Amino acid sequence: MALDRPQAQDPYAKLPQVGSFAVTSNDLTDGKAQGEAQAYEGAADNAANASPHLTWSGFPDGTLSFVVSCFDPDAPTPSGFWHWMLVDLPASTTSLDTNAAVADAALPGNAFHVRNDWGSKDYGGAYPPDGDRPHRYFYVVHAVDVESLGVDDDASAAVVSFNLVFHTLARAQLVATFQR
Repeated sequence: MALDRPQAQDPYAKLPQVGSFAVTSNDLTDGKAQGEAQAYEGAADNAANASPHLTWSGFPDGTLSFVVSCFDPDAPTPSGFWHWMLVDLPASTTSLDTNAAVADAALPGNAFHVRNDWGSKDYGGAYPPDGDRPHRYFYVVHAVDVESLGVDDDASAAVVSFNLVFHTLARAQLVATFQR
């Protein structure tokens, strides 16, 4: 049975407007259901908890680093659910391979993961409540005006997001859905 609640707002609609650029994926299509590979283990028969391939371009001059995130605003909590937060990617990094966000993976430059809402420092895939309507997963690449956002890997995704408000030049966004 689907939970009886309104769909959450676009989580970026309330933030200051910034420029945009392009993000594409071999694993995701904007506005379409994502594959089981991007689901958390146990959420589907072929769930692999694999972060998706992402490639981005067209970001503004002055970009000194990137932050990559995945957020589900439709989770049945007042604060949504953070699935992924990769911080301080060097500006020379313009793509991530499928499954690049595993715990303890070698990341470019000084990049690091902060804890997701699953409690791990990596990508944590989709796992909406059984029978709930499709959830939206906002995969966002943030072009940042500093080389380091000034947080460490003990910061929460919410603290990283707060700091991003003051340093985001532009965002590239791909929204995929998943339903169990």
